[in-house]
Amino acid sequence: FWPARGSSRDPNQLRFTLQEAVQKRTFTKWINSHLAKHAPPLEVKDLFEDIKDGVMLLALLEVLSGQKLPCEQGKKLKRIHWVANIGTALKFLEGRKSAYRGSPIKLVNINSTDIVDGRPSIVLGLVWTIILYYQIEELTSSLPELPLLSSSTSSMDSSTSSTDTTSPPVKRKPLPPVQGGARKALLRWVQQTSTKCLRLEVKDFGPSWRTGLAFFALINALRPNLVDMERVRRRSNRENLQEAFLLAETELGIPQLLDPEDVDVDKPDEKSVMTYVAQFLKYPPQRKQRDAQGQQQEEVTSCQNCREQRKALRELKMWLDQLERDALQTQETGGSLAQQYQLFKSLHVQLEVRRKQVEGALQSTQRDGMLTVDQALVKQAWERASNLLDWHLQLDRSLPAPLDTVGVWLHEAEGALRDEMVVQLADDITANTVHRALEQHKVNGEAHEYFLPSFRAGHSHHFCSGGSRLTKTQVAG
Repeated sequence: FWPARGSSRDPNQLRFTLQEAVQKRTFTKWINSHLAKHAPPLEVKDLFEDIKDGVMLLALLEVLSGQKLPCEQGKKLKRIHWVANIGTALKFLEGRKSAYRGSPIKLVNINSTDIVDGRPSIVLGLVWTIILYYQIEELTSSLPELPLLSSSTSSMDSSTSSTDTTSPPVKRKPLPPVQGGARKALLRWVQQTSTKCLRLEVKDFGPSWRTGLAFFALINALRPNLVDMERVRRRSNRENLQEAFLLAETELGIPQLLDPEDVDVDKPDEKSVMTYVAQFLKYPPQRKQRDAQGQQQEEVTSCQNCREQRKALRELKMWLDQLERDALQTQETGGSLAQQYQLFKSLHVQLEVRRKQVEGALQSTQRDGMLTVDQALVKQAWERASNLLDWHLQLDRSLPAPLDTVGVWLHEAEGALRDEMVVQLADDITANTVHRALEQHKVNGEAHEYFLPSFRAGHSHHFCSGGSRLTKTQVAG
């Protein structure tokens, strides 16, 4: 759904397209955070494609509602079955009642055929409706009475003064748009519980969050003394956003639904930010005091070993960042194919030498088994540096024929061998996944006899890929 290259791009249309891309990423992560609780766990990879048959959608609604829903499943579902599944999901949603209006949920301009066709705007609209009613409304409707801060919300509701005190959302009279009610309630909660005491002005779910400070304020409200607000005020937006998302995940168990680059823009997508922020409402209030006490105890018992561990992790991250920069610079420098292979091999060897050190550093030292923020940053840096394998594939594709094809085949074969399939329940979805994996192994196996003569010929001419690669014995075997 991206504009065609070379076409005249309407700025408004481009902004809308980028907004759809951000929502697609955020909503996909939100869905997967819930589908992980399904039996067996499921994962959406391409939202617009994977939702078409209705199986994933019904599984999501089952997790959210705790109810079992009828679903057409099988290896050879046809369009009529897809439409039936989507129809079941939509009918179920329309039978639910809004926590604010008390009336049934209305699905405006959303029908089964549009979802089956994978129309982006319709799919995103449906998922947003589910998020709004199943997460944001349900969580905000039970919030205690909170006054509205006029300086922060005048642009949203000019008829409400700063001295007004409204009844709890669940007892309100019908509001104009229901989304406005949930939005205002969530914004009030953010203002009163998090940003007011830190003198931060949060008046929307867009630009107010760009610096990352509002996210830190939320974390600080739930886990006092966990954030040094003076330190984060001096840093860049990207640094703050990256650390805030990691901190929320490692300390509060809140999934990272947003990417820093999606928030550090002039107008962040409000629906995506609301989806993420609403997750903080799930943090049990009774844990706040206990966590604060635990945090104070941790500070009292902190020792030299802890400081040394943090120092070692930061040094390791700096090394990985430098390796990544060296790899990028090397790729841009160019040179002959043989020279590039040697440079790749040098960097790859450095990476492998440090592998055990990284694996040891990423062993959790916390009772809950979660990584610390420094460990999570090292993990991200390691994953980025490990993308050297992508460069390796590019180099192999540049080999003279037929070795270029052999190189691609070797990468595919290694990928199939690395993938570990864990079969939890022998249902149709898992069976399909296993079937695809076996077919891939079969294809790679059949290609073995075709590529073996070329591989041996290339080996006799001393072509070397310079990195971790299947040995001649493995290929012949």
